[in-house]
Amino acid sequence: MVQVNDVYYALSSNDEIAESGECGGAVTSVLKFLLEEGIVDAVLAVKKGADLYDAVPTLITDPEKVIESAGSLHCGTLNMAKVVSKYLQGAEDIKIAVTTKPCDAMTLRELMKKDKVNEENVVMVGLNCGGTLPPVQTIEMIEKIYKLDPENVVKEEIAKGNLIIETADEEKEISVDELEDEGFGRRTNCRRCETNIPKMSDLALGNWGVIGPLAGKATFIEVFSEKGADVLEKAIESGALDVQDPIPKGVEIRANIDKAMVNLAKKWQGKDFQENGGDLLTIVAQYQNELNKCIKCFGCREACPLCYCAECTLEANGPEWVSKGELPPSPMFHLERLVHMVDSCTNCGQCEEVCPGEIPLAKIAHEINSKLQEEYGYVRGMDETKPPLSYFAMQGK
Repeated sequence: MVQVNDVYYALSSNDEIAESGECGGAVTSVLKFLLEEGIVDAVLAVKKGADLYDAVPTLITDPEKVIESAGSLHCGTLNMAKVVSKYLQGAEDIKIAVTTKPCDAMTLRELMKKDKVNEENVVMVGLNCGGTLPPVQTIEMIEKIYKLDPENVVKEEIAKGNLIIETADEEKEISVDELEDEGFGRRTNCRRCETNIPKMSDLALGNWGVIGPLAGKATFIEVFSEKGADVLEKAIESGALDVQDPIPKGVEIRANIDKAMVNLAKKWQGKDFQENGGDLLTIVAQYQNELNKCIKCFGCREACPLCYCAECTLEANGPEWVSKGELPPSPMFHLERLVHMVDSCTNCGQCEEVCPGEIPLAKIAHEINSKLQEEYGYVRGMDETKPPLSYFAMQGK
């Protein structure tokens, strides 16, 4: 019987899926099983768009088409929670399985706490994530640093601290640290992220910790909820997955990889965050020169997966301090948005990606959120017993 916290090595029993998917195709097999058995009505995943650097969300209802989403796309930078809440009406009338990076899973949990996503109708199939890559910059990096033609790349992977780029004829790997020191590598928000294994999903899957004869051929699965345990048990019983107990040394290696990635994230936080710290007002004041680049386009609000209010207080007809035509906007414009959502910010980077002024919005929100977690013991996306923190908590009152 599968239970919460159980761990396995798993691979697909379907030869085509095992060949097409990464590390034995376990993710694809779980998703296909859920559709075939009618446990979910649809699968929400990502698939390759125009090329390897273009990841697009796809809603799949035909089990035979799940294989189209097989394989990793590290240039897929979207947050799946936005798709669920905005375009699938919070899964109120549809049962779905969603592939979730840690930031996707954290965001979905926050939206569930706010009753914007129906938890009962969502199965989160989590994917270990060491970071995603900005598409345009990655193409430039492959040309300049790897000396390869980006159009010939067939696969990219982050493993053992290296970014591996493969073409049909050759494979090159360079230290992620080295790339990031050169201004390339992962997105800046991913560099600061301490959550690599999505423990807030129902299941977490990845290649970390698979050693021995199954290295590169199987997936490491960990169970994090009763729902995940039920899904995995049924998938095994149906014959969709072949599983075996992991090698103990592999479990240790997985933990060590996660620890190394957390330490790397803390190093980047030390570089990125302001030295003086302080409360919300102090931190915002430190970034005022950057915030003065704001043209009030509302792109950050539109991209943020945690913004959902029907009537936004930042609109032109709102309070005087966000009045139409005032540029740069009053500091209160930014304070209002931060007060509204920063306690739930999951550092997904969507706001920063769309900002035409290149304001480090994700960094600012992440810095404030990290201080809140440190001071109040509040872990985003994890603690279901605590309500969102208020502005007064941010001020220490």
